[in-house]
Amino acid sequence: MPVGQPPVPARPHLPLNALRSFEAAARRLSFTQAGEELGVSQVAISRQVKALEQWLGTPLFIRGTREVRLTPEGARLLPPVRQALDLLALAAGQVSRRERRNVLSIQAYTTFAQRWLIPRLTRFHERHPDIEVRLTASVSPVDFEHQDVDAAVRSGDGSGWPGLETDFLTPIALLPVASSTLLKRRKGKLPAEALSGMTLLHSLARPNDWEIWLQANGAEQVVDSRKGLKFESSALAYEAALQGSGVAMGIQVLVEGYLTSGALVSPFGQAVRRPGGYYLVRPRHRPVSTAMRRFRDWILAELGAAETGG
Repeated sequence: MPVGQPPVPARPHLPLNALRSFEAAARRLSFTQAGEELGVSQVAISRQVKALEQWLGTPLFIRGTREVRLTPEGARLLPPVRQALDLLALAAGQVSRRERRNVLSIQAYTTFAQRWLIPRLTRFHERHPDIEVRLTASVSPVDFEHQDVDAAVRSGDGSGWPGLETDFLTPIALLPVASSTLLKRRKGKLPAEALSGMTLLHSLARPNDWEIWLQANGAEQVVDSRKGLKFESSALAYEAALQGSGVAMGIQVLVEGYLTSGALVSPFGQAVRRPGGYYLVRPRHRPVSTAMRRFRDWILAELGAAETGG
């Protein structure tokens, strides 16, 4: 021991495997599901939890016929155990990455990933070459408990996401887009009623956008918002619009590239801003890594520059 430093108090020999089993079982309120998560049997989880209860001298679960519930002692123990395991995982990950890149797993909607994020990731890589971004695309809700995801881009009003930290990224403004060849001789701004007789292109992931836009522009009685071609995602609807198949309902931040290049035009009515917007969400209980902090700062700066024209 170095001279002048106080002695380090002896730590009890904590049963780490039992604490890990307890955390999984307490989080899921199921020994069976905890076993599936950790790759062991339900019996093994039960044995580990029992050993921890004996070590602590107090019950942690109330065991019923078909369910288990935490005792007050178990509920008090869960948050610090979860935090400690997260810190251990983060520390181990940082050490194990000394000779390799930091890995950051991001999930985004398919269209957001294709039309906004992927074209800009090169800039993030140039600024932070030590961080490897692993991007996945999905329209399904993210499950941070079961998926290897650090953060996700989701849309909403910022509420209804318990346990998640949220950063507002950008608003959602709806505007119809079409190829200039489809419109042929039609020039300048066109009223919403001009969509009557045209083929509407729908995204099944956003089924109400056409109805919302037509109502806001006073054309719901003239244009049938239900008719047209339907696609799994907005990305496919945009592609159909590029091919001249009809008019797609665009999200402004996602179609700006098309509008700037002239591949698509938006002469119809007025854009309609929806409540809320896109958010970057991540689990509140996880420590924020340096890679996560840098990605958050970068994406907020990118969207801020886009909104100000910078």
